[in-house]
Amino acid sequence: MGLCDLISSLCAGNSDVMGSIRKDELYRACVVLKVQLDRVKVLDHPDLQDGFGQVWNHCLLANIIEEEFYSHVIDVIITFDSYGVSGHCNHGDVHYGVRKFLHDSSPGNIEAWELVSTNILRKYTGLFDIWMSNLDVKRHPRGVMHCLLNEQPRKSFLAMAQHVQKAFRNVF
Repeated sequence: MGLCDLISSLCAGNSDVMGSIRKDELYRACVVLKVQLDRVKVLDHPDLQDGFGQVWNHCLLANIIEEEFYSHVIDVIITFDSYGVSGHCNHGDVHYGVRKFLHDSSPGNIEAWELVSTNILRKYTGLFDIWMSNLDVKRHPRGVMHCLLNEQPRKSFLAMAQHVQKAFRNVF
């Protein structure tokens, strides 16, 4: 298969009772990115509801990730860092759930990547951030860090534009 074999979202994003709309936005974004819709999975676990006041159980997350891992023969996981997008606590919980899965299950045949959060100024600086990211790679104190350039920014913009329900999503 291709680079993106499966997209799993652990909740429908229903914090403001718009889960079905957000789910539809995800599917439309995947169409733009040419991800087969039968390879997109949105879980709606009652204990994993979206919201800043909701803390997700890391053991439950690790168990769900393990089920997905073995049922879909996954070899790469890409997830949030512990800060998450814009500091969203559920994103951080997913990060810790993935770490728990990797620590407890120790699957040797998997790569795990985390998306490194940047501050708000860097988020909107465009080409300047490429330079900043390369500097981060060179001075990263632990592990391996890579700077991956988006070769199709227009396609990414169009995919993100499918998420229209929150005003900031129009600007990202």
